Amino acid sequence: MSFHKLDDLGHKLEALEHALAILGADEATHMAVGGGEKRAEAMAALAGMYHTRATAPEISDWIAAAEGEALDDEQRAALAELRRQYTNLTCLPVQFVERQTTARMRCEQLWRALRAKNDWAGFQPALEGVVALVREEAALRSDVLGLAPYDALMEQYDPGNRTADITPVFADLKAFLKGFVPEAVAIQEARLRKHPLKPLSGTYAIDKQRELGLAMMAAVGFDLTHGSLSVSHHPFCGGVPSDVRITTRYKTSDFLSALMGVLHETGHALYEQNLPKTWSHWPLGKARGMAVHESQSLFVEKQIGRNPAFWRWALPVVEKHLGEAWSLDDILPHVHRVERGLIRVDADEVTYPLHVILRYELEQELVSGSLEVADLPEAWDAKMRDYLGISTIDNPADGPMQDVHWPGAAFGYFPSYTLGAMMAAQQWAALTREHPSADEDLAKGNFEAINGWRREKIWSQGSRWSTPDLLERATGEKLNAVYFVNHLKQRYGG
Repeated sequence: MSFHKLDDLGHKLEALEHALAILGADEATHMAVGGGEKRAEAMAALAGMYHTRATAPEISDWIAAAEGEALDDEQRAALAELRRQYTNLTCLPVQFVERQTTARMRCEQLWRALRAKNDWAGFQPALEGVVALVREEAALRSDVLGLAPYDALMEQYDPGNRTADITPVFADLKAFLKGFVPEAVAIQEARLRKHPLKPLSGTYAIDKQRELGLAMMAAVGFDLTHGSLSVSHHPFCGGVPSDVRITTRYKTSDFLSALMGVLHETGHALYEQNLPKTWSHWPLGKARGMAVHESQSLFVEKQIGRNPAFWRWALPVVEKHLGEAWSLDDILPHVHRVERGLIRVDADEVTYPLHVILRYELEQELVSGSLEVADLPEAWDAKMRDYLGISTIDNPADGPMQDVHWPGAAFGYFPSYTLGAMMAAQQWAALTREHPSADEDLAKGNFEAINGWRREKIWSQGSRWSTPDLLERATGEKLNAVYFVNHLKQRYGG
């Protein structure tokens, strides 16, 4: 039977995915600098092998034959998702995949070395090479999928995303935030005049922060027998569902930065660890796009991790590991700090979407060719001054060099972050309607009902439904920005 042939192929492809994921995680955490060139060659070869197998012409015949076989509903759903993935994979010739993988990895390696030196001039040629390949990829995908070039890129990260739908939502959100950020900052300053900020001690040993992070990961549901915590230049969640690799970065002056990074990546990891294992070797068993993935990470970081109820439970845990006693009134001004800053991953809930919208707008211009890489620092600075009132003109390290996404050729990814924040707020609203005691559970460190809801509604569904359908089935309605706006007003407004 053709379905069985596809099932066998899935196991072989999963093995290659596993190898690539673990090699990639190791490259970003433990590999010596001198190993970069050979690692790039090895991963390019494996990526080529995967692509060759996953795009073999006979797969199209097997899919067509399997569609005529006696299958149950789950098998039919698996087949439909495989057909969608196969169409997207066959957009690109294997030689292109190998060229792009090599260019992407070398650019990422340069980025790690040159960002620390604020060396835009040294980095620019490598990024220009990646952008040229991204434009080529967008054109190849656009031809096959019948989508606009940028939409064809977004389709790889979050199936169904279209600029026609997202741009108006982001325009409204940007208009709201440009007015709300000054309001939230003013409210914060008024509160601090009444209750001055208790400063962090600035003596947080990395090993103690790590132990705190591991304790928090385990408490919120991370399975430490199927994952680990490391250090990298840029926090990420990688690896595979059976061996999830979380990373963060530490500041001895500030324990909240690493802790919030750990909570964010744990949100990703919980999704991966709870996907349907029976279908792990089929696209059906994978996560449903990056907007859903970001909704899971932001759910843990924002809806849980910055919830005052969570901190009623967490403060004794912090005291145990770091030796400092904090009151709720003292810690919340740090947890809810609103501050215009340069760094996206350190940004608060209120300003964060503006960082994302900036990137969403710029990368569309880069893909279309209306913006060249050489002009990126000035374009970035202009938007930062407009949206957040701060400049990056002499600081490309904290401007267009700050994220790994563009060196890694991940264009079309950024909108998923803010869509994910909106979805997380909507999921929390739906969950609390079903479980009104959610805040009380958090205050006790009890995550069972919260995780149970998410497992049933999101995690166990894999890629069975489109993103809009998955959200609507989970929450009872389509994406509605009012939940995110209300969440911000309630937590940061007057």
